[in-house]
Amino acid sequence: MSRVEPILPGAVIGIVGGGQLGRMTALAAARLGYRCHILTPGADDPAVQVAAAATIAPYDDPAALDAFAAAVDVVTFEFENLPSEALSRLAERRPVRPGPDVLAICQDRIREKAFLGGQGIPIPAYRPVESARAAQAAFAELGAPAVLKTARLGYDGKGQAKLGEGDDAAAAFARLGDVPCVLEAFVAFELEASVIAARDVEGRIACYPLVANRHVDHILSETTVPAAVPDAVAADAVALAGRIAQGLDLVGLVAVEMFITDRGGILVNELAPRPHNSGHWSIEASVTSQFEQLVRAVCGLPLGDPSPLGPARMLNLIGDDVRDVARYLAEPGAHVHLYGKAEARPGRKMGHVTWLDPTGA
Repeated sequence: MSRVEPILPGAVIGIVGGGQLGRMTALAAARLGYRCHILTPGADDPAVQVAAAATIAPYDDPAALDAFAAAVDVVTFEFENLPSEALSRLAERRPVRPGPDVLAICQDRIREKAFLGGQGIPIPAYRPVESARAAQAAFAELGAPAVLKTARLGYDGKGQAKLGEGDDAAAAFARLGDVPCVLEAFVAFELEASVIAARDVEGRIACYPLVANRHVDHILSETTVPAAVPDAVAADAVALAGRIAQGLDLVGLVAVEMFITDRGGILVNELAPRPHNSGHWSIEASVTSQFEQLVRAVCGLPLGDPSPLGPARMLNLIGDDVRDVARYLAEPGAHVHLYGKAEARPGRKMGHVTWLDPTGA
């Protein structure tokens, strides 16, 4: 592989998406001497509030995409629910990292599972479902319980239906909008966990440790570092994440969400080719945060050390949880991050708190 010249500090990083992940990436980029330019439809989005510049336009506006590309040196994105055609247009004009092909795989569960299976990565049993009849046939084959998920646009439990004995899979398919789906066999897991892997322009990989995730109403509530599993299981999980980053030919980050079974088995659930909520602890509790790591990767700089500084715990502030912010601010050792969102709504991530030594927190 020929050496790729780095994009040096002083350059402009374009971020597609205006949410909190873009906000924290822009803050990390500024610390390294970069400016960030945000492309988003929302004029007061969290990332816009802290960035050097913003293009406020729909993601599929050709003129806005061209103007955005002309104003930046490299492009990345902070969420997957984007038109892949928009990234392809940007990629004709500027380096896009991760590339449009990675987005196309990870934003579609059918393609994602086919990719993982093709890489020999262990995944739950599943069937692609593109009609009501196919939903019934898949459910008869996999059995109950199972989970029907839309192939695209679902997150935090949206676009999902759990099916039990005697449930009507065709009706569930209709409730989800008669759109392509996957039906997954339900996994009786011991632990939900994740690993974030970074890969640079020359193919070098650095992985964060396996962390344990606790969800409430399908939304990540708490992450604990490290996950309390045998060392061999943690090492296998990290190795799987590295294999996935390599298989994607990734430049950037990928979060690999996993199920750990009662026998220490690992099944990969989903991929997110961007910073991830389960990596927020790394801002204070790692040598190099996931956000700085993304900046390093997309700009062609050496990857940083992902090692944790010690045990850590991250708690999401969801909806009205943010009303307790004064209590957390008064707590010794608590690191509070708020995302600048004006309205607290049920299920909306408003901020997070991290403790480096979670004992008693």
